[in-house]
Amino acid sequence: MGAPERMLARLTARVQGDVQGVGYRFFVRRVASSLGVRGYVRNLPDGNVEVVAEADRATLDELLRALWRGPSAAQVDVIDERWAAGDGSFVGFQIRH
Repeated sequence: MGAPERMLARLTARVQGDVQGVGYRFFVRRVASSLGVRGYVRNLPDGNVEVVAEADRATLDELLRALWRGPSAAQVDVIDERWAAGDGSFVGFQIRH
């Protein structure tokens, strides 16, 4: 296996703020796909957005910075992050409904 920073990690992020109805999921899919991240993004019933992503830690850190930025119409207030080892179960990056 490669160096620890190249090991597969999983980020589960719950993004709070004005993040629904502003193109946030499409923004996340575009950024994640460009970084080669696998996983999904979905709206939650409480108005938040959930992102579950797998890649090496450095790539996920880059994704996390983008999650804070979001598209221009979004306002991100809080991101609750949980980290775990990735299991490689995702194919591509999808918007789930």
